[in-house]
Amino acid sequence: MDSSVTGFAISLSERLLDMNILTLCRLSRRFSADTAAVDGIDLSVPEGAFVTLLGPSGCGKTTTLRMIAGLETPDDGEVLIKGKRMNEVAIHKRNLGMVFQNYALFPHKSIFANVAFGLKYRKVAADEIRRRVKRALDIVRLPGVEERFPSQLSGGQQQRIALARALVIEPDVLLLDEPLSALDANLREEMRVELKNIQRRIGVATVFVTHDQGEALAMSDLVVVMNKGRIEQMGPPAEVYEEPRSEFVASFLGNANFLPAAVREVRGDNIAVSLAGGDSLLVGGATRSVKAGDSVRVMVRAEKITIAGPQGGGLMARIIDVDYLGAMARYQMELRNGDRLLSLASPRERPLAAGETVTLLINPRHCRIL
Repeated sequence: MDSSVTGFAISLSERLLDMNILTLCRLSRRFSADTAAVDGIDLSVPEGAFVTLLGPSGCGKTTTLRMIAGLETPDDGEVLIKGKRMNEVAIHKRNLGMVFQNYALFPHKSIFANVAFGLKYRKVAADEIRRRVKRALDIVRLPGVEERFPSQLSGGQQQRIALARALVIEPDVLLLDEPLSALDANLREEMRVELKNIQRRIGVATVFVTHDQGEALAMSDLVVVMNKGRIEQMGPPAEVYEEPRSEFVASFLGNANFLPAAVREVRGDNIAVSLAGGDSLLVGGATRSVKAGDSVRVMVRAEKITIAGPQGGGLMARIIDVDYLGAMARYQMELRNGDRLLSLASPRERPLAAGETVTLLINPRHCRIL
């Protein structure tokens, strides 16, 4: 098991130690001889964990989810649920709940029939079906809607019904394929909180697919960043965001600046670097094997840059563009050497204006060498 996943399992709960409900071993899927949609990934999902597969379109996250569900057949590797190989097991025998992007509700069936659909195929007794449907609707906070039809519910309510249908079978793993993407911004935020609360309350292991970094960071116990069919990095949200291991991860999660620099010297826990044009910068965490003269790229996130007055004693810069975002303003700035930086900052009384000269203060602990 990957060390970051092991550490996460321990921190989640002592009782979950080494209890992986879902394991992917060297899982691969190719759609042509020279194109691997998923390229030999390994992943362990502990009981009760909320794990997000995050990445751009075409990175392999949905194909991975479909292989877990049994909708795609792996070319190599294994899908294990409760330690048992699932590669040849039919989708309806894997005991998985799945919520699709478009909810996939039956428009001509009542809410009761929609939620009960999976139970009837499992030949559950009628009394037990009624009990479990009622419980599932209570869990998603929609009691008493059994006789309605999907068209009589709002988008958010339909999303909850799709979730109730997935939960009613009491799945071993819940699979969510971008279930919030069809909702408007305010409802999406509300359902994000609600979905996480429901998952925590029932304690089902969940694999969630999204390209939305905000959803991934807010909802997950473990974020798995994917790119070109491979896992670039995985770990708790704060770790992946604050300690990216590649330029791709840094740029996909948030607003990151990358500055070419040359190492001058290592000073204790910091690395002194020179930017093109002679400006100096201190980078925290001198743990990488760099030496004087090495060419490096320094990463600093936009919100970590403090904009001070023209005599602030940091990097001199000129504001070339301003986007007012309400609570924040986004500043595009140019250093003396021509390099450009993005900063996100509170506008205070008013946003600064394009053309103003400022100094930029950057704490060494907010810089990373990639």
